[in-house]
Amino acid sequence: MTKQKIQQIATLLVSVVIVFAAYFYVVGNGTVFKGQMEGKTISAKVIRVTDVKTVSPAGDAKMLTVTFTARALNTDLRGKTLNVIQDIDQSYAFSPKQVEENDRILVEAYTEGTTTNYYFGDYMRITPLIWLGVIFCVLVLVFSGAQGVKTLVSLGLTCISVFAVLLPAILNGKNIYLWSVLICLYITAMTLLIISGFNKKTFCAITGCLSGIACAGVITLVTGFFLNMTGMLEEESVYLLQLYPDRPINLKAIIFAMIIVGALGAVMDVAMSMSSSLYELRVKSPGITPQELMKSGVTIGRDMLGTMANTLVLAYIGSSLTCVLLMVAYNANLQQVINKEVIIADILQALAGSMGMLLALPLTSAVCAIVYFRKVK
Repeated sequence: MTKQKIQQIATLLVSVVIVFAAYFYVVGNGTVFKGQMEGKTISAKVIRVTDVKTVSPAGDAKMLTVTFTARALNTDLRGKTLNVIQDIDQSYAFSPKQVEENDRILVEAYTEGTTTNYYFGDYMRITPLIWLGVIFCVLVLVFSGAQGVKTLVSLGLTCISVFAVLLPAILNGKNIYLWSVLICLYITAMTLLIISGFNKKTFCAITGCLSGIACAGVITLVTGFFLNMTGMLEEESVYLLQLYPDRPINLKAIIFAMIIVGALGAVMDVAMSMSSSLYELRVKSPGITPQELMKSGVTIGRDMLGTMANTLVLAYIGSSLTCVLLMVAYNANLQQVINKEVIIADILQALAGSMGMLLALPLTSAVCAIVYFRKVK
């Protein structure tokens, strides 16, 4: 086993220890999920629809009551047949569709005294995504081989760090600014060290990436002050603010975390691409000077910036397309739409992330020009 592989395995073990230690620190003796339900959730498969009734309890409202049988797929009721009720308010635009035979659903069980009633909860939608994820993993392994394994491992640790550390830290009242920065540090170092190992390329990429993210964070803080941001972006922000009245969540800090975590992937990409390109240039052209290497980095960065800036902006526009459509439909002119805080937040996210990525290019080039020409004693 080579020295680089040993270092990468050690990095993986240390990364796992860090993320689990952080999880136990922010969660304590509790769990990630804070909600409490009186009943329990059961996975089930619809066997047969037995009855469908339409009632009008008040005015023009119409309630559709569907009675069906379903076979439990988990818990202590596995294999048993349940009589389940689905109530559909047809006047509500977001009512789920009526269940059909062989549908896989979630059933909510509520016990009153000695009687347990079963109600339709939602459809099980995760299974197709699991298969899609499996296909994605297979394609990564086919096209990338051993490097694909490193990619999947780093991706898994990234998801764990966000969902099992950052989110519980926010809900448990930790400093959102601090923990979002720590998560960015962890993801950057862990990902690049596992994928590329301990070498000059990795060091330059980490330095350039963190410099770009730091610039994006500073831009967010300064610009947010002048924009009079409150963090009340949408309906969910109100619920989040009211979640813990005694220690309300800092919604402005949520915007900060949203921007730097959202920009991290793109900034890391350009920093690693720049570092790797300049390393190859240095190796293939031993006579090149530091000034020429940095000038080449700036030239390469111009071409990279054109597509990567589009990537960030289009990603943010696509994720908020529904909101933008509603804003345009319900407001009279462009001035009203463009000054909505939710729109301003999306624009700030796109601009701050793109500027962080832009600044990461010359910063990475400068670091490469210094590190790649440094003589080792």
